[in-house]
Amino acid sequence: MKGEIKIMEWDFSIIPEYFTFFLPAAFMTIQVTFYGILIGVILGLLFSLMRISKYKILNYPAKFYIWLIRGTPLLLQIIFIYNGLVNIISLDKLPSAFIALGIHNGAYIAEIFRGSIQSVNRGQKEAGISLGMTQWQVMRRIILPQAFKSAVPPLSNQFIIALKDSSLASAAAVPELLLKAKQMASSNYRYMEMLTIAAIYYLIMTSILTFVANMIEKRLKVSDHRV
Repeated sequence: MKGEIKIMEWDFSIIPEYFTFFLPAAFMTIQVTFYGILIGVILGLLFSLMRISKYKILNYPAKFYIWLIRGTPLLLQIIFIYNGLVNIISLDKLPSAFIALGIHNGAYIAEIFRGSIQSVNRGQKEAGISLGMTQWQVMRRIILPQAFKSAVPPLSNQFIIALKDSSLASAAAVPELLLKAKQMASSNYRYMEMLTIAAIYYLIMTSILTFVANMIEKRLKVSDHRV
């Protein structure tokens, strides 16, 4: 009949046919996640040390950064950096995605590091100082190694979140998995099938990341028992 809407049936048997087409997008997702985490860890460590500093000139900017980033959506941050800062500096889509994800992850990682650092027994700091160490030597040799161990579980969760959050880089036209799924679906009208392929890739990557994180946690527990 005229004006009748034809509903296309799902056909998941085509998934193997299109699966390898998503490989470049999967590698792009890994790249975006890697640099987003790398920048986030650097910023997180820096701002966590600023956050616990007794100097207000360091403490207040760190508090403001964490408050601002945790209080606004990641999608808004990506769009703001990609579109809003072009009038100030010229940023390509890939660097803007790296920076946005790094800044976003940094705020959460900073709080993870802060909690881990503050969980280390204060007596160990006092013992290090009594042995003649400086504040920085105590932090580097005694506090941080223990803090990193206790930070592994929450960091693992944050890294998995960062991997899934990388899908929002499609807002900056980064050719990652979600954007690839949308582009493929717009050409073959197989939206559910293409989104399913993207979901499978995400599940594979998050499962591998979870497995590696669990192995690291087990190794750290074994080393603690030996000590």
